[in-house]
Amino acid sequence: MMRGEKSMATSVRDADGVIRVETERLKPVKEKPFIFRVPFVRGAINFFASLVTGTKILMRSASVYGEEEPSKFEKWLSEKLKINVYDLIMFIGVALGLALSVGLFVILPQFLANLISDATSLEKSGIWYNLIEGGIRMAIFVGYILLTSLMKDIRRTYMYHGAEHKTITCYERGLPLTVENVRTCSRVHDRCGTTFMFLVMFISILVFSVANVFLTGKGFNVTGVLRVLVKIALLPIVAGISYEVLKLLAKSDFPLLYVFKAPGLLLQLITTREPDDGMIEVAITSFNTVLEMDKDESIPPRKFVTAKACDKLVEEVKEKLKAGGIEEEAEAEWLVALATGKKRSEVSACKENLSPSVVEKIEREVEERLTGKPLWYVTGSADFYGREFFVDESVLIPRPETEELVENALKVIKDGDEVLDLCAGSGAIAVTIAKESNAEVYASDISAAALSTAKKNAESLGANVTFIESDMFESIRGKFDVIISNPPYISEKDMKTLQKEVTFEPNMALYGGEDGLKFYRVIAEKAKDFLNENGKLFLECGYEQSAAITGLLTDFYKVEVIKDLEGKERIIKAELK
Repeated sequence: MMRGEKSMATSVRDADGVIRVETERLKPVKEKPFIFRVPFVRGAINFFASLVTGTKILMRSASVYGEEEPSKFEKWLSEKLKINVYDLIMFIGVALGLALSVGLFVILPQFLANLISDATSLEKSGIWYNLIEGGIRMAIFVGYILLTSLMKDIRRTYMYHGAEHKTITCYERGLPLTVENVRTCSRVHDRCGTTFMFLVMFISILVFSVANVFLTGKGFNVTGVLRVLVKIALLPIVAGISYEVLKLLAKSDFPLLYVFKAPGLLLQLITTREPDDGMIEVAITSFNTVLEMDKDESIPPRKFVTAKACDKLVEEVKEKLKAGGIEEEAEAEWLVALATGKKRSEVSACKENLSPSVVEKIEREVEERLTGKPLWYVTGSADFYGREFFVDESVLIPRPETEELVENALKVIKDGDEVLDLCAGSGAIAVTIAKESNAEVYASDISAAALSTAKKNAESLGANVTFIESDMFESIRGKFDVIISNPPYISEKDMKTLQKEVTFEPNMALYGGEDGLKFYRVIAEKAKDFLNENGKLFLECGYEQSAAITGLLTDFYKVEVIKDLEGKERIIKAELK
């Protein structure tokens, strides 16, 4: 975590190796209420605020991994009592942290000091008793740090702590923030929480001693529970004094002050460890983010992309799409299914946690879809005849009715037949026929970009197709047993009323001239010269165009109009007379 004057950034490397960043805008100190600038008071406020912030950051960082499902109890709290589990856990974490601190650094030192006092008849209100108790507290503090450094996870935390210090030092030295430069810098820094905690321990000895003498002089017997309560009550004062001392020490390089700095700096050799390059990258990312946000106030804060349960993400996507005017719930299921590799029928009931990378991909695709971009362009693939085809803006998205066109053609295609897919686009027709028959398949298109996509699909699906760049029949050689085509057939009038999604598709794959029949006229005139005896044409058309196309073909062909599954006349079958 890095904190600047106007912003704060927390960076975490997730399970996929991606550095995730969460940022927050901070109100500059000069804009905060006056109490935040009052010496000593500001230190006490910062001390307790850091406890909450630290716990919050640890929990948010852990949520990036999202390794555990919510327990039944957590779900019950959330659903029945409307309790935010995250806030509850954070409150409990802070409370337990304070309780542990009081137990380890207040009650235990006092208990041990009492044992020594009882064994030596040492006066419990005297200065020596306070010094012994303070020394025990200091020893417990150092021992606690040493013991925690032996734990693997804590040691990694100390390594990240070292990466933070090294990055800050590198910046203060005026060096470019690179892994190589940061690696050479010291991991010990004047403004460190470890030094602050040492100062708290040291100053508490002085403050508690003075308070003990004062209260004893007033007739109070400062022992037992009262002594514990007094120390807790004095903690804000200790924190306030320690904060001011730390600021003073950090600002000055006066040699005599080094005596006060040295213990804290030595302890930092334990609470910081040499980080690996990956940890340094995380620290640099966080630091640079703060620099950018402090410099440019227009940069908005952002949240971690965290792991989410599959079924919950499906519901979130449905709500977002619905709010954007997309009512079809199946689209949400397709977005999640294609991103996760799961079946569409499974995702709405799947409880599995999806990684942040997958969640981020889906959220990015949702935003694309909300612009009106067709779902299959967003996902980059479309299903056709049971196979996944790559699609982008260079090609028309394959439609279900085109599957019916192919199905009818396959009924007459024989082994060894030569088949031409005219206006091939994505290659869905040509590749499917090549995979579903033993025909020799050719595919042509005027668009080099479309042919590139078609070739990609043929290669990925293992289809043997010969591709030809040609404006209709211009570069076609030879004759074929079957010519199949789904040419552009939208009229000039209808082009003006297309759905927003359709406008993303290539104009040349849609526009069929003033009346939509431009390419059918070319086919009616020239296809006969490229068909073998008894050769056949299979054409897809608009549902109101079949009669006009039949009229174009009747001179040379026996024409049959085939209805699609919705009862619309969408397929033309024509056989040379």
